[in-house]
Amino acid sequence: MHNRIKAALLPAFASLGLASFGAQADGAPHALGWIEKATIEPWGTEVKAKLDTGALTSSMHAENIEQYENDGETWVRFTVEVEDEASGDVVEQRFERPLYRDLTVRGAGGKEDRPVVLMKLCIGQTIYEEQFSLEDRDDMLYPVLLGRRTIQDLGPVDVTETFTRDPECGGDATVHAYEQKTYDEDIGD
Repeated sequence: MHNRIKAALLPAFASLGLASFGAQADGAPHALGWIEKATIEPWGTEVKAKLDTGALTSSMHAENIEQYENDGETWVRFTVEVEDEASGDVVEQRFERPLYRDLTVRGAGGKEDRPVVLMKLCIGQTIYEEQFSLEDRDDMLYPVLLGRRTIQDLGPVDVTETFTRDPECGGDATVHAYEQKTYDEDIGD
């Protein structure tokens, strides 16, 4: 039925020049799916990332989270243990990053404070440096959740699709550095 609706609406949208429906004229995917493969850089481990338009800030699975002082600045040390989607092996890596900010998350279970750090992910052929709150997501299906601040740079999300592109970031990949980012005020707080 879904395909019949697409087929019925396609001529109307085509006449308006809006016939993307998840694909460009050349057949390359336009919108990302609600789940995509990404690699955590520079580690290169491939993970499943859920694109969540209901979240503002992205989140990454982390364990053994510790804050410490380094030359007068607060840093965060943490372990990322995930299944590498490319190999099927469970792998872990210890990271140390400057604390970007603290985030207070309010939900049904009360409020929780989380550290936020800048991390890099490869999606498609581009590396994105983004804010990630760190939390133990062991009980979640997806170790990485991408919120609206990140999705704003990625483009539209097609909730009927998954895995529309593979992460392929080599040494010549485009890097979207966080300090060059501007936010659309309409993405919310």
